[in-house]
This record gives sequence, C-alpha cells and structure tokens, in this order.
Amino acid sequence: MRRPLAILAGVLLTGAFTLPASAADGNEDFTIKDPRITESSGLAASRQHPGIYWTHNDQDTGAYLYAVDSSTGETVATITMTGVGTPRDVEAISIGPANELWVGDIGDNDGVQWPYVWLYRLPEPGTLKDQTIRATQYVVKYSDGTRDAESLAVHPKTGRVYIIDKQEDGGHLYEGPAELSPSGTNVFKPTTPVDLWATDAAFSPDGKTLAVRGYLGGIAYDWNDGKLKRQERISVPLGQGESASYSPDGTKLMLGMEGAGSAVVAEDAPGSSDSPSSSGSSAASGEDGDGGPSGDLKVGAVAVIAACVVLFGLRRLLRRR
Repeated sequence: MRRPLAILAGVLLTGAFTLPASAADGNEDFTIKDPRITESSGLAASRQHPGIYWTHNDQDTGAYLYAVDSSTGETVATITMTGVGTPRDVEAISIGPANELWVGDIGDNDGVQWPYVWLYRLPEPGTLKDQTIRATQYVVKYSDGTRDAESLAVHPKTGRVYIIDKQEDGGHLYEGPAELSPSGTNVFKPTTPVDLWATDAAFSPDGKTLAVRGYLGGIAYDWNDGKLKRQERISVPLGQGESASYSPDGTKLMLGMEGAGSAVVAEDAPGSSDSPSSSGSSAASGEDGDGGPSGDLKVGAVAVIAACVVLFGLRRLLRRR
C-alpha cells in the first residue's frame, strides 16, 4: 500500500505496544529491522530454521525473499528467485509440507485487474546465506473472473494450495487443483465463504485450523476438510495489518504489519487456553461482540478507524494493496 495508509498505521500504532528485544524461540513479538523491508506483506515460519521467518515486500526492485531472525529482527539471508517474470504485487508466502516456499504474486496493484496471477514455488534453503534459487512459476486464473487477493495458504499435510480473495463484504476460499501444472493454466474455484475482508491466512502446523486476518480483526476456522466451521474471533493489532503465520510450535499466531521497522505481534493461537475466546473475552474483530470492558475496547478501536476513514477516505486508500 502507499504512504497515506502507512501514515495511518503509524498513527494507530504509536504507543500501542512495546516489543521485547529478543524472541529466540520464534513465538514472541519482534520488529523487522532491515531498511529494505518497508512493505512486508507476507510471513511464514521456517520449519527447519528455528526462529526464522520468511517475508517479502509487495513491491521490490527484484524477486526477493528475506529470512528474518526473530531473536534480533535482523535479516540473515536474502533469496533472489530466478525462473520467474518480474513480480507485480507479491502479497503472501506460505510453506508446504516438503519445506517448500510458496509465494503468491496475487494482488492487484493500483486496482489493475490482471487476467491471471502467479504463484512461485522453491525449496527452502538448508543453509541461510544470500543466494539465488530457481523457482517454478505457476499461472493461476479464477473460475469466476478476476480477483484481488492477499491471502495464500498451503495445507501442511496435503500440500494443496488455497487463496482467499479480498472483498469488503467477505470473500471466498478458492481451492487449486490437487497438483499444479507449471506449463498450463491452473484454475482455482470458490468452495466456501470467508466472513472477512482478508489480508492474509495461515494453517496451524497440524492443518486443523485456518486462521484468517484482516485490518480490524480475524477469524479462526475449523478446517473440517475444507468445509470451514467458524471457531472464534482473533484479536489483531490496529493498523495496516498485512500478514499472518503460526509460530513453529503452533502456540502463537504471529501478526505482521507493513511499513519501515514493522512489528510482528504474537497472539495466543486460536483454541489455546489463553486465547480471547477461551477466556471468555471478546476480540476486536469488527464482528458482533459481547458487552463489557473488552466489548467497549473493541467499539473504541472501531471508532478510531471510523474517524480515520472520514479523514483519509479509506476505501480509496485501500485500492492499492
């Protein structure tokens, strides 16, 4: 997204929380310090490198992925992808069951309606160092026409790839073919509604829960073999929230922001004993909530957003993802 909304995010986040200096186990808050990463739009926890999270800019000077050490916030490796065209609007990253990185070039930068979008697949390197890796590029179309999307999730058990389109009144989960073809067009079909203006999604490590986040909140779904069942609301930090990943051990949901020096905030994973739903409190999600102090906090947060809508024209600003 462009600068006005980044300013909005900065205003909302100022003084909202303080991040610890380290997160050695990969399930604590951290800040991305690399000055090159100003539009972090996706996040994926490495399975073979503890404490490492992969991220990327939605627009960059090349086809780059960054490995960030959550204990320091520093980038420890930069991957340059070859075998792909010039990325247009890279919005998401996920890790498949064979330690393969899946990258979603699935956005509609500046409102452009692309007739097709791209997915990139590459092996996660065993050694973390700056290197070039050849990726496989897949052409994706939707069965019901062009879509803007920012959410990509690869099931950790089956390896099947899913996309959620981004619509203000809620989108759909789109399922890809069981095996994607690098030489043909891969048609993704809508399977079930998602009740959220989605900016990212992630599977739990066991594949039983799909967490979907937006700007004002999120929803955890029981995967149920793709027949989604709503479990609980997810609280998210206010601002330009663009990414989500489970921590490697599945105890935390890591929620990333966009902007220079962007924060990644760890929330208790859906279904845990400390999660908002389990403790009986209402999360700030933009959904109907319960009364009481937590409900008032949610209303207050929404009021802040509403005021910014009046000032900046949120609908116009969000046209550029």
